[in-house]
Amino acid sequence: MSSFSFLELLLSFVCFGFFYYYHAKSKQKNPVIPLQWPLVGMLPALLANCNHLHEWITSLLTASPLNFRFIGPPRSDMRLFVTSDPANIRHVFNTNFSNYPKGREFQEIFDVLGDGIFSADGESWRRQRTKAQLLMSSPRFREFVSRYSRAKVERALLPLLAHFAGTGEACNLQDVFLRLTFDTTTTLVFGVDPGSVAVGLPEVPFARAMDDAMSVLLLRHIIPLSWWKLARRLGIGYERKMPVAWRTMDRFVADTIAKRRAEKAKTGIDASADLLSSYIDDDDEDAGTVDAFLRDTTVNLMLAGRDTTGSALSWFFYLLTKNPLVLRKLLQELDSIKSSTTPDGMVVFDPDEVGRLVYLHAALCDSLRLYPPVPMEHKGPVAADVLPSGDEVLPGDKIVVSLYAMGRMESVWGSDCSEFKPERWISDDGKKLRYVPSYKFMSFNSGPRTCLGKDMAFVQLKTAAAAVMKNFEVEAVPGHVVEPKLSIILHMKNGFMVRVKRRQADR
Repeated sequence: MSSFSFLELLLSFVCFGFFYYYHAKSKQKNPVIPLQWPLVGMLPALLANCNHLHEWITSLLTASPLNFRFIGPPRSDMRLFVTSDPANIRHVFNTNFSNYPKGREFQEIFDVLGDGIFSADGESWRRQRTKAQLLMSSPRFREFVSRYSRAKVERALLPLLAHFAGTGEACNLQDVFLRLTFDTTTTLVFGVDPGSVAVGLPEVPFARAMDDAMSVLLLRHIIPLSWWKLARRLGIGYERKMPVAWRTMDRFVADTIAKRRAEKAKTGIDASADLLSSYIDDDDEDAGTVDAFLRDTTVNLMLAGRDTTGSALSWFFYLLTKNPLVLRKLLQELDSIKSSTTPDGMVVFDPDEVGRLVYLHAALCDSLRLYPPVPMEHKGPVAADVLPSGDEVLPGDKIVVSLYAMGRMESVWGSDCSEFKPERWISDDGKKLRYVPSYKFMSFNSGPRTCLGKDMAFVQLKTAAAAVMKNFEVEAVPGHVVEPKLSIILHMKNGFMVRVKRRQADR
């Protein structure tokens, strides 16, 4: 009898859900907008679309348009205001910046970053930013970035691609670029080159740990706070990856800091230009405090340098394989500057030379517009506020800015917004770059938190891109599916499988 009653109850729920769905859908003016269910809100639609999250958000912001209020389960802290409206972004990140700190929830989600510059607020953030800005803007460090970026491309990246060209085997270009930016960032931050850009593609535990951590961080954005915190406490689901990744990252950082300290103690001086050497000079404070600060600072810098730049290079070459006309123009532009040739016939460029190329810069910017390495930002108001769009936000709301969607909005970028078109960034005479405000082009953030490593990133992007384009033809493997990965960084889910071959000098 009880079994029969249970089946009756289950059937009643199914029938209710069926009729509720079709009744609610018949009342909706726009079928793209997700249905709001009793008890769970719009969460079912979010979970159903999480495997193609960025495209789904783009469709919502196209239909809404530009702004969409997502309603999660009651008492779940899932009150999301999703936007790609430049006016709202300017207000949140610039005009009323003080009302939108990172906040406690951001720090809980990004716990692996500790108290580093990305999650810090107030005086801690200002102090860290001032110190980082002073170090990264120094002529000594800038020269170090340029010199090492060229050397790494010449001595590691080009020989590795030449190996693949010689064997004819397919390679995962995203993996190659992430190895390049991992080695580069580790050297600039720690003064140590891990040598992961090498034939044989050696295992990189720290890099794998960062990838796992980034996947978990994205899921924390789309699952109610209480749910993922319970999963973290129980060590189940995706949250199982985080403690392992965290330990691996901490072990690498602690070992590297210890080695640098030992080197400094042995010689008594440290002439290295890397950032860690400069930060170690603060050792007059309590050792435990210094170690925690160094750990948090270096992990933040590693995330900023390795993942974002590697992602940007991967999507740039993906777009070039689909736009041969843009590639042809880039090669013509490269012919206009000085270059040098290595003993094995490779062409390399000085970072200062490629730094002044207008079309290359424009092409990289348009690639970053379509595929921003950090596809989402989020903020929360301290006090109630009314956005320029007329929407009210309250304490406890989360404002989610979709950079990925903003690059695909006709009202922001025009009817050709879906096209890879470097010309949109160039003046009519073709000689200089157009000014585009940061609240419209958010790849390097906007307002007081604008990325300090922007210039350094462009040096690395241009140096690597120019050398690869000039020396190799890159062809995507037919049938290989390229799509965004479910991660806080816009990696390619299946990598980017390509075949490379040496470019003939007369082409």
